Amino acid sequence: MKRTIITSLLALCFVLGSFTMLQAQESTKEPIWESIMLVPDNTKLKTLGENMRKHNMKYHTEGAFKSFVYNIATGPNTGKIVWMMGPLQYPDLDTRPAEGGHDEDWRDNIMPYVKSLEQGEYWKEITKWSNTGMLAGDNFVYSILYTRYWVVEPGHGFGVDAHLSMASETIKAMPGVHPWGVYDNEFRQGNIGRHLATVSFHKNWQDFDTGWPFRETFDKVHGENAWNNFVRNRDATFSDWWDEIWVYDKNLSGD
Repeated sequence: MKRTIITSLLALCFVLGSFTMLQAQESTKEPIWESIMLVPDNTKLKTLGENMRKHNMKYHTEGAFKSFVYNIATGPNTGKIVWMMGPLQYPDLDTRPAEGGHDEDWRDNIMPYVKSLEQGEYWKEITKWSNTGMLAGDNFVYSILYTRYWVVEPGHGFGVDAHLSMASETIKAMPGVHPWGVYDNEFRQGNIGRHLATVSFHKNWQDFDTGWPFRETFDKVHGENAWNNFVRNRDATFSDWWDEIWVYDKNLSGD
């Protein structure tokens, strides 16, 4: 009897292990973005901008290494710059620009005008929840990003799927064009949090004056009685969340 139980457990472990490996293989197909937050020397912004433009136009104009630069416009990080590269896959990093003057150019023409680098991160898009297909290649038209960071309460990760699934179903059902992305922070950073990020993409500031018909659509999709459970699950699942507005800087990007 014990041998039968052990054999069954081994078989179950093999199945679960194979399933986990399959999930890992499939997850690598999700687009990944590398992002770095730069704290600029505000007395040298002109030189930093000129040099970053030259660097990005020389080394980061296409494919997995294409760069995007955003200025943070709200919150405690206001005035900082986000330098982003992608979408990519991890094997792309093995062939990223390094030799041929890239690293030297970054060292000599970018770093002297930056006080510090913060939040070096890799964000993987969770496409099953995202609605970024609505961007239709017009990423630069949607130049304002409403970024919300989420901190998952320890031991409550099971609630993430329910919350984001319901939010995703609601946003996808809203009338009009509402690009929205869900991103997982690939590498944890201790007490800093920032486990997940959701991003809504906007063409201009006027969009914020109209808002999204989220609650109205939620009631239609899930029923009015589902709202309180949705909120309770959110409050139990996440210990904190906060917003930042990012504004795309085409002049500094590899575009």
